[in-house]
Amino acid sequence: MIVELGHFALVLALGVAIYLTLVPLYGAATGNVRLMELAVPAAIVKFFLIAFSFAALTVAYINSDFSVLNVWQNSHSAKPFIYKITGTWANHEGSMLLWVLVLASFTLAIALFSGNLPQSLKARVLGVQGSISTAFLVYLVTVSSPFVRIPEGRVPLEGQGMNPLLQDPALAMHPPMLYAGYVGFSVAFAFAIAALMEGKVDSAWARWVRPWTLAAWTFLTAGIALGSWWAYYELGWGGWWFWDPVENASFMPWLAGTALLHSAIVVEKRNSLKTWTVLLAIIAFSFSLIGTFLVRSGVLSSVHAFAVDPERGVFILGILAFFIGGALFLYAARAHTLKLEGGFEPVSREGALVLNNVLLSAALAAVFIGTLFPLAYEAVTGGEKITVGAPYFNLTFGTLIIPLLVILPFGPLLAWKRGNLKGTFRKLRTAAALAAFSALVTALLFGGSIMAALGVALGVWLVAGALEEWAHRVMLFKAPFKVVRNRIFSMPGHMWAMTLAHAGVGFIVLGAIISTAWKSEEIRALKPGDRVPIAGYEVVFKGEREVPGPNYLALQGMFEIFKDGRKVTDAISEKRTFLGRRNMPTTEVALVYSWKGDLYIAIGDQSALGGRTVRMYFEPFIYLLWIGALLMVFGGITGLLDRRFRVGVAERTESRLAAQPAE
Repeated sequence: MIVELGHFALVLALGVAIYLTLVPLYGAATGNVRLMELAVPAAIVKFFLIAFSFAALTVAYINSDFSVLNVWQNSHSAKPFIYKITGTWANHEGSMLLWVLVLASFTLAIALFSGNLPQSLKARVLGVQGSISTAFLVYLVTVSSPFVRIPEGRVPLEGQGMNPLLQDPALAMHPPMLYAGYVGFSVAFAFAIAALMEGKVDSAWARWVRPWTLAAWTFLTAGIALGSWWAYYELGWGGWWFWDPVENASFMPWLAGTALLHSAIVVEKRNSLKTWTVLLAIIAFSFSLIGTFLVRSGVLSSVHAFAVDPERGVFILGILAFFIGGALFLYAARAHTLKLEGGFEPVSREGALVLNNVLLSAALAAVFIGTLFPLAYEAVTGGEKITVGAPYFNLTFGTLIIPLLVILPFGPLLAWKRGNLKGTFRKLRTAAALAAFSALVTALLFGGSIMAALGVALGVWLVAGALEEWAHRVMLFKAPFKVVRNRIFSMPGHMWAMTLAHAGVGFIVLGAIISTAWKSEEIRALKPGDRVPIAGYEVVFKGEREVPGPNYLALQGMFEIFKDGRKVTDAISEKRTFLGRRNMPTTEVALVYSWKGDLYIAIGDQSALGGRTVRMYFEPFIYLLWIGALLMVFGGITGLLDRRFRVGVAERTESRLAAQPAE
């Protein structure tokens, strides 16, 4: 019964979403305040209906109700309880229901926490959100329902099992985080469409858009980091990023969102770049829709593409074409109504942010072309397949992103409107000296290529530049302790966010360069008792054994790790085969951590020459990658706590409106 109620709630939610789309937009167009006010209760009702529907599907998974086709196809009664819950979204239909739930959550947040928005703008934003919900609810109700029942009398006693790759803590949280990022950009998209309808973008609009964009960016950053960490320790390849098409599908909206965050600052501070910022808001959500299409349509072959369905992918493609095409058409028709104000010199903070946007957009284009070119080539040639791999992405993306990283520390120290490049470089002389020193020490002590040494220098430049910019703002070493302390504790959240995020980028660069340039690798066919030296360690293969798990059978490879003749620890790597029809084996990597890096061991298949194939890597300082990602996420959270986004916006908006001449 709960399943039928969940389906009924989803149908009711579709009706409410249609109402939310039409009524507030009509009210805003006609100036009917009463109709505009109805958007808030409609958003609340829609959220609770979708939440109930999602809860009903979750209950079906928890109870292993195999009369539900979706549960039978993607679950197993022996699964651990946590994966019965996460299994709700570890499939095509459930993941799309989660997508709609996250969208409803953002719509609810706008309805409840945007009381300072002008009524007409709020109604239009909620109306656009309602239209997006309508499209995906139609998709769920008509062609992708998660509540389809198996006919009575044919209900199986056991399920087919969950995708083994998804039975992992990081991958359990990875999709919700990604969806929160993808869907979060729908708010910026809705604000952009509403602004085009009204023909008005100003500093207040940018201040309203920024926290929603920052929230989406933070969620997406966390989701990408979780996916990268999972790929590192689960797939057994010894890497953390492979330029996989589905990895790119999440990276592209992240690049667009990063550009949007910086562009919105210029609108807020200098009332410039209005049309460009609106376009970026459209592009960011457009790439979120493209990412959803690529992952869920079956057009890509990827270890990450867990749900594929070409027929239903056409429906998603139609949604994508409608919203992207409609938004770009409206932009072409209405962008000229946004007044251009606030000129600036090329050497200024605005100029640095413009260059930031140009390089990020070019890098986005390079990733987009590399990701979709194989699909276009296959379509044109009638089925001939090609691949675009890491060499293309490393060359094109690296060529564009390195100049951006070099100029990154300059931007926050340049003055608005007209800056002094020479004076700014003087403020960064300590960071420059540390970067040069690190390059010299790296080249002399650790060897490697000159490019690796320069890469280390770039990472140090970014971290030291972020810290030096922070020290300059709090007047460290230039003011009495009491003054410095007061400036530290009164520093706005968005300034802390910038420092943490920029330093995080530096740590990621350091981790990526060092772990790539000085990585050690051994791939051997080992028999019990064999010893392999690697990066100062000695790995001893002790043998293997089979161990049953709750819903899998594990083949464990057992190792002893020695360093300088002394045993450090034992390590176990596993290959797991799960119950059900899914025979895809998964790898559980053994990781031995130290301050110098990770010793990484992954067992493989039996070797034709005898013995067990074992991959061993030493990944020096790779943990800097995860530290950098955490700093960026913490930076996003800190920025969201900035009081400017919560206090006084209404009063400032009213003052600005009062100061404007009557039309």
